[in-house]
Amino acid sequence: MGFLTLIVGTMYIVTLINVPAVRQPLTFIIFTWLVIIHVVLHWFLYKIVVLPGRWVAVYIIGQGILAFTITMISNWTGMVFALFMGLIGESVGLLGLKRWGLLAIAYYLALSMIAFTLILGPDAVGWWALGTIPVVIFIVIYVTLYSRQAEAREQAQKLLIDLENANQQLSEYADRVEDLTISNERQRMARELHDTLSQGLAGLILQLEAADANLANDRSDRARTILQQSMQQARATLESSRRAIDNLRQPEPESLEDAIQREAAIFSEYSGIPCKLRLEIPGRYLEEIQEAVIRSISEALNNIARHAEAQKVELSALSENGSLRLILKDDGKGFDPENIPAGHYGILGIRERIRLVGGQMEINSSSQSGTTLKLTIPLNDEEE
Repeated sequence: MGFLTLIVGTMYIVTLINVPAVRQPLTFIIFTWLVIIHVVLHWFLYKIVVLPGRWVAVYIIGQGILAFTITMISNWTGMVFALFMGLIGESVGLLGLKRWGLLAIAYYLALSMIAFTLILGPDAVGWWALGTIPVVIFIVIYVTLYSRQAEAREQAQKLLIDLENANQQLSEYADRVEDLTISNERQRMARELHDTLSQGLAGLILQLEAADANLANDRSDRARTILQQSMQQARATLESSRRAIDNLRQPEPESLEDAIQREAAIFSEYSGIPCKLRLEIPGRYLEEIQEAVIRSISEALNNIARHAEAQKVELSALSENGSLRLILKDDGKGFDPENIPAGHYGILGIRERIRLVGGQMEINSSSQSGTTLKLTIPLNDEEE
């Protein structure tokens, strides 16, 4: 753009010097303003090209009309080559040697020929062709080579940036793998602690609150019974915590069926809610699946004890059709699965565990109609 501005500015000054008619006040004002508009449009081209295609067509047509008008006011053939050759080079760089680019070149050539013949007469067409064709060929070759060089430079810079980014990513890869490993281990330990200490202490709090309420109402016998249950729950929580620590060191062999029976027994013992079991899952499964199932059942039972106000619970676990299916039902007050209060992460924890082993979770619940939790985990041939 700077080069085009320099050429147009130089030709503007030369025209004022060599063409006295242009120096007339009204003609001078019109001529000057048209040249300024022509140059300003050149500088705003980078904003026009990002607009829809019709604006580029308007720009090309408008610049052609401006160049033709400026040339006719100057009545000088030098302005023909200065303005139209610059516009042709701009079109090649903008549109390339494709259909629209060739149409723009033809449009500018036609206007330049008309202006040239109007200034010198029809007999000057040959001189116009003799002076224009070599210049146009030179401009097309120069702009094409320059554009390709600019594209190659841009691609080289982009490749350099990509290589630098790749090198940085490779240098950070080992640290990231280590961080992810530590993060996964921390999440697993957090789930272990939540499934043992958090759930056990939550059950103890409920029992102690019940004992306190009975003491406040002078029901000491009932309070003593609840406190005895609390002590049993505390022992069970301590045992579960020790088991969790042992599992972090070395997993304890246990079948999934035994583990579910153990969780159901602990739940019924500290909550007083009977849990009916239907288990058809012989053998062992992958450690990841067994852990996800046991922790999910433990979390769900703990939620029932704390929130559901249920009278009975049914738990079934079946291995059929290539999947492990678990259904947990209660007859409690229910809740809205889409509107879980802030700070309650049990359902989210179950969903995450089941998702990590490729399974799906479904909850059906409504007010005063109980809750049904369904877990489906796909099994491969070895697991079956």
